[in-house]
Amino acid sequence: MNAPREWDSPVPLADDLRIDTERERPSRSNAQVAAASGVIGGPVGLHAAVGRSRFWTPVRAVLLMALTVLAVSWTGKAGCLQQAPVPAASGESPTGEVRLNWDNQRQYYGLCYSDIVATYAAHRLTPRDLQQGTMPYRTYWYDGAETSGTKHYSDQPVLIGLTMYVAAKATQGWQALIDGTVIPKQLDVVTYFNIAALLITLFWLLAVWATMMTDRRRLWRGALVALSPLVLVHAFTAFDVIPVALVALALLCWSRERVLLAGVFGGLAAAAALYPLLLIPALAVICVRDQRVQDLWAFVTCGGIAWLAVNLPIMVTYPRGWGEFYRAWWQRGAEPDSLYHQVMRMSGWAPSTALLTAVSLILLAAVIAAVTYLALRAEVTPAPAQLMFLLVAGYLLVGKAWNPQSSLWLVPLAVLAIPYARLLIAVMLVDALIWVPRMGLFLDPDRKWLNEDWFSVAVVLRALAVLVLCAVVVRDLWIRTPRTAPPPLPSPPYAGVTS
Repeated sequence: MNAPREWDSPVPLADDLRIDTERERPSRSNAQVAAASGVIGGPVGLHAAVGRSRFWTPVRAVLLMALTVLAVSWTGKAGCLQQAPVPAASGESPTGEVRLNWDNQRQYYGLCYSDIVATYAAHRLTPRDLQQGTMPYRTYWYDGAETSGTKHYSDQPVLIGLTMYVAAKATQGWQALIDGTVIPKQLDVVTYFNIAALLITLFWLLAVWATMMTDRRRLWRGALVALSPLVLVHAFTAFDVIPVALVALALLCWSRERVLLAGVFGGLAAAAALYPLLLIPALAVICVRDQRVQDLWAFVTCGGIAWLAVNLPIMVTYPRGWGEFYRAWWQRGAEPDSLYHQVMRMSGWAPSTALLTAVSLILLAAVIAAVTYLALRAEVTPAPAQLMFLLVAGYLLVGKAWNPQSSLWLVPLAVLAIPYARLLIAVMLVDALIWVPRMGLFLDPDRKWLNEDWFSVAVVLRALAVLVLCAVVVRDLWIRTPRTAPPPLPSPPYAGVTS
């Protein structure tokens, strides 16, 4: 019997022999994705060479999903960008000028309201105002007559205010550039919204990318961020995407042990919102457990320097305008979206603003203490995203305001902290649908589709849904090893695998 001869490959071997055996395959691990994959040929093969794609990588595919959702989100706001002719006075011919068509409460009835549009003229960002030298934190206005009443400045954090100013200056430049050309000219506020939407789009793509890169074994979970119903409704409601992206970048840098860079992004995030300050207690617990106190000091130092680099010029030059954001937060009462408002509405409790602020701060301190105790008692070191999710969720639950767009803060954190896609989608859908009764609060009585009781029920349901997510995270920390902890870097055979 002749010895078997060696078999030759029927075709030359590929130049790229890399295979990423550790990457999660959703079409194999998730029943819903497996069923949906039948449209394109079924689940990925058991012996497929995962990780070799030259163009349609998971990152690019998810970013395309994000762009698609953002395009639909912009379309949802487009109803509030409609223009109408300025009505002529009696006996006069039309002037040909146009105005923003918010007739008959279009912004509420059409569910297309956006703070970006509403605050454009109020914050003195029009080209006419800019020509007079207006600038956020320097320029003020009155809520009464032109020169009387309460003096107001921009109540946005500095990084958001500067972003608004950059978008306004770009609007001024674009309108001047196309003046007298064949390019159709639109209202300044419409151009401003579109430029702001472009900036927000870039930040959201950064948030999606950073979330995917933080957990590279489960890259496809970034699709939950890209396809979130909250993004569909609120991506362009305000500028809340900016701190979300910066926090996501800070978590990514921390997972790669780029502590100094994580501090820089954390400091910039704190210059765009208050909630990123919760990164400090979250990372402090991890550093204490892992004996990395030097990393904590490095993070706080770099974050402080980045925060000062943004805030100090405005703080020194226009201290009154700079402090408006913090004064507005301190003096704010219970907003309709808060649980306090619902308690006050049902019980008749009428606390003063000072008492409400004190209660909110005490409860926030209790949330931080509880999360710290939980993290220190956990069997393994928690992932930063898990602690941040609990802290930010607590901040929203006990805070005096929970604006609908503020729920975007939780999206990347929830995707990294909670491995249950159906639960996440369900909670985000409930949260997004609050926009319907929320807009109904502003409608005239003859236009209302729902009374305020429906909104109160929706707010309570949202709070309960977020508490369920918190319970899932607490369970994972308390009784088993978290499955969301950042994985180690790939071993040498897969070190070159592209995502």
